[in-house]
Amino acid sequence: MYICNKLRKNSYPCMENYIVSARKYRPSTFDSVVGQRALTTTLKNAIATQKLAHAYLFCGPRGVGKTTCARIFAKTINCQHPTENGEACNECESCRAFNEQRSYNIHELDAASNNSVEDIRSLIEQVRIPPQIGHYKVYIIDEVHMLSQAAFNAFLKTLEEPPHHAIFILATTEKHKILPTILSRCQIYDFNRIGVNDTVEHLQYVAQKEGIEAEPEALNVIAQKADGGMRDALSIFDQVVSFTNGHVTYKSAIENLNVLDYEYYFKITDCLLENKVSEVLLLFNDILNKGFDGNHFITGLASHFRDLLVSRDAATLPLLEVGASVRDRYQQQAQKCKTQFLFQAMKLCNDCDLNYRASKNKRFLVELTLIQVAQLSSDEDSASCGQSPTNILKPLFKQQAAPTTVAATKPAPQAKASVAPATPTTNPAQAATPVNPTNEPPAWRKNPIPDQQEGRKIPKVDLNSISFSIKHPIKNTTSEADLRNNNPATVQTEAPKPASQEERPFSEADLRFHWFEFANLLPIEEAATAGRMKNMKLKLLNENTFEVAVDNEMVQKYMLGMVPKIEQHMRASLHNCRVTMQVRISAPQENVRAYSRVEQYQIMAQKNPHLQKLKEVFGLEFS
Repeated sequence: MYICNKLRKNSYPCMENYIVSARKYRPSTFDSVVGQRALTTTLKNAIATQKLAHAYLFCGPRGVGKTTCARIFAKTINCQHPTENGEACNECESCRAFNEQRSYNIHELDAASNNSVEDIRSLIEQVRIPPQIGHYKVYIIDEVHMLSQAAFNAFLKTLEEPPHHAIFILATTEKHKILPTILSRCQIYDFNRIGVNDTVEHLQYVAQKEGIEAEPEALNVIAQKADGGMRDALSIFDQVVSFTNGHVTYKSAIENLNVLDYEYYFKITDCLLENKVSEVLLLFNDILNKGFDGNHFITGLASHFRDLLVSRDAATLPLLEVGASVRDRYQQQAQKCKTQFLFQAMKLCNDCDLNYRASKNKRFLVELTLIQVAQLSSDEDSASCGQSPTNILKPLFKQQAAPTTVAATKPAPQAKASVAPATPTTNPAQAATPVNPTNEPPAWRKNPIPDQQEGRKIPKVDLNSISFSIKHPIKNTTSEADLRNNNPATVQTEAPKPASQEERPFSEADLRFHWFEFANLLPIEEAATAGRMKNMKLKLLNENTFEVAVDNEMVQKYMLGMVPKIEQHMRASLHNCRVTMQVRISAPQENVRAYSRVEQYQIMAQKNPHLQKLKEVFGLEFS
């Protein structure tokens, strides 16, 4: 046994002394706290002026310094010789007792595991005992939102009127779960997420102290992965250092953390700007083969477009939280992108992210979004910046455009007829005939062609000289006089209707789609109106008029005021200038409201009680 222990100590000499960076570099003074300058200044001023409250509440995300600031605050208020800048001296008996973790003036309670009434009563009994060294006894209750309802009620009286020597510091990550009666008895300090730049600077400080080589781009990736938590950032930093053996590079960091490389987003954006759909789909396939999720990719692409948008303006450039080398690439690519392209691309990516969970074919959803974004670069008909992109996909391959105007048909040379007095005159066939797109035989073919008589010839028509347009049918303007005089008909085209005079037919499904689209475009202040509109039933009365049934006169009056806006949106979306909306009050027995998914489930559960049991057993929820 002695030999085995000796070998273990010789093989791993530093194993027992290793301390993770989150504990080793935990701040011990107010000035060393990262990213919470306003809060630490407030606490230092309160100590200097002796204006201390009896209860504090520190709330905010995890790993931002709530418990650390509570310990520093408890140490400083009991320091016998504080420094001029409001920090603890670390030399008096109180400070040394705190640093050696033997102080009886500071008590910490984990409310996650001590959340009963008995635990709170035990704490209340300790509050009565005054401190032996120093002026205050500080009670730090971490994760205070985990206390039970009875424990909160037992704690109320003591928290409101504690002894003069007792100070309570409550820390929580979920402020909304604390009773309002507790909140009203505390001074509330909201801790912010730590910025990427502050996190990178602190990681560089730790790397310098530990003698670790780290690239700034790698530390930036770690800071973004930590999402504002310094403890998470230091834990990830230790993980990457172990993976790279002390040489932290950008490639090793993204490989270890499963982060998608910036290079993919730059390449995909270049291909999207050049409308290279095939290359974009191949790059997306390569990303999937490396194990990345489609939702992770589309959210990263949306963030990339956002970074390009803020890179276009020098005023918003500080919002770009990336390394110096990557910042230059963002500025170069941002100059290639139009503002309306970035607006619409972000909108498409955001819609894909929202629909990703409910989609049955998730890969197809992402690919369809990429195709739509690629078509934005070639779209020259965008009305204005920030306008919602059209839902109609354009063909990927360009077709030869049909002629928009049709030239008049050249008259065929009329044959010279030998005049025979005894022969009666006959009307020749129509000289030029338009192509009928509806497979219906032209009018002149329905009548039998007169027999060719001696001395008379039917005029020949050169069909190659006839040009036509599929989009705009040709009107037959042949007159009876032309037929009598054996003159070929003059072919004319009908002028296309302006966009404001289009009258395209539409179905009730199309109407409902654009009705939901209008409701989604309403501002946040009219969210109730949007929800009410989505539950209304639409009925198509004729080819251009639809009807909306409402519950009462007040809703009818409000909807009548919105009729001009709705009709304008419908006419533009449906390409029909004659769309008309009517509003009426429903009959007493008429159900005008469409049931939501929750209401449909409740109705089904009333009919079949086993449905509720199925939902509880499998933990199902509405998507």
